[in-house]
Amino acid sequence: MRLAGIHCDVISGSRRGAVILAGMLVGTGTVLPVAASVLTTAERTALLHGKFLEDRRASITRLVNPYRSPALAQVVGELPPTWKVRRNSWHYQIRATVFWVGEQPTVRNPVSNTASSWDPNWEESFGGYDHPFKRRGYLPIGFEPKLNPFYIALPYNDLLHGKEHRPEASEVIPWFWRSYRGPGVSVCHNRWVAIHHKGRIAYAQWKDVGPFTIDDWPYLFEGKRPRATANQNAGIDISPAVRDFLAVRGNADVDWRFVEESEVPGGPWAKWLPAEVRLSTRSWGRQLP
Repeated sequence: MRLAGIHCDVISGSRRGAVILAGMLVGTGTVLPVAASVLTTAERTALLHGKFLEDRRASITRLVNPYRSPALAQVVGELPPTWKVRRNSWHYQIRATVFWVGEQPTVRNPVSNTASSWDPNWEESFGGYDHPFKRRGYLPIGFEPKLNPFYIALPYNDLLHGKEHRPEASEVIPWFWRSYRGPGVSVCHNRWVAIHHKGRIAYAQWKDVGPFTIDDWPYLFEGKRPRATANQNAGIDISPAVRDFLAVRGNADVDWRFVEESEVPGGPWAKWLPAEVRLSTRSWGRQLP
């Protein structure tokens, strides 16, 4: 190829284009630089790379799956069933009765509370008899409890004979797999709840099963009303400390819901929170979450 007495070499290849490398006078061996028409190595590389990217962009738009990954790998996350992701809701207007560690059986309450459904030595573990009337503030007179005096009972036991979980437990308990520690270990024991009565909220731990029934999971986990029982369909037992904090007189209606440890504010129950949670708790829990 000749251009005004200049011989030009062309790089072959449809993707590389024509690049003028050098010029020579016709009939001589003299090499004349043609600076304006010569590309450096960096420039040639940039041209080639740009052409490559254009080709790739054009081909990608024609692909159904441009990243060539398996279909399953493109799923960011699969939502669990709706009831597992919604916020723990309140159970409103539930009849509460009072019970206590060490309570002896009576005609109306045939089960002794020296043991709980999850602790055969509950009174010993607690440190003594949690007398409902001989009180020092929120504590029983005569000893410092070794367990949280703010406790409750709810009518569901996730264990059968203390050896394995009930068949429905993994399906109906929202936090089951998050808290699972093996067969025979309850995922309900020590779970925190908030109890509201007339503008005050106490926070307590689930320590026993009752009142009156042990398998009312539709009430606890699906928001149904408590199964019909004695004491005006009572659906929660509260300890003397919870009773006194809420200023409950006799049996009364309360609202309650499950809460995470991180939701529990400061208060007389805070000593029994894990240290990392206890350090971040707010002052007394009177606010409505």
